[in-house]
Amino acid sequence: MTTFRISEAAALLGVSADTVRRWVDGGRLPASRDEHGHRLVPGPELAAFVRDQARGGGPSDQGERFSSARNRMRGIVTDVVRDGVMAQVEIQAGPFRIVSLMSREAADDLGLRVGVVAEAVVKSTNVVVEVSEPG
Repeated sequence: MTTFRISEAAALLGVSADTVRRWVDGGRLPASRDEHGHRLVPGPELAAFVRDQARGGGPSDQGERFSSARNRMRGIVTDVVRDGVMAQVEIQAGPFRIVSLMSREAADDLGLRVGVVAEAVVKSTNVVVEVSEPG
C-alpha cells in the first residue's frame, strides 16, 4: 500500500506540513508511525480525505451554483495579458499553475487582474493522467 509522509501529503494537498499534522492530531486524517517515529498517511485514506474535502464545497459566501463541471480550483490571478481580442489569464491554485485563454471582453467583464481570487473550472473529455512510477 502506498503511504505518504506528512511533508509529502502536504505537498500534494498544497498546504503546510503543520496543517496536515493538525488534521492528524485532530483525528480528521488517519496516520500511523513507522519504525523511526515518522507519521505515515495511507494513500487510500488521503484520497478519501481529499474527496470529502472537495465535496464539502467552497466558502459559504459563494452562493449556490449548478454545473456539471466537477473540477474546481480556487486560486489567485498571477498574470493577465490582454491584446485586442483575447486575454491570457494565469491562476496559481495551490501548487498548480493554470492558464486560460478567453476573450478580452470576458476577462474585462469578470474584472480579472493580478491579485483577484478566481476559480478555474475545468470540464474536459480528454484528460491526460501521469504518475512518476507505476504503482
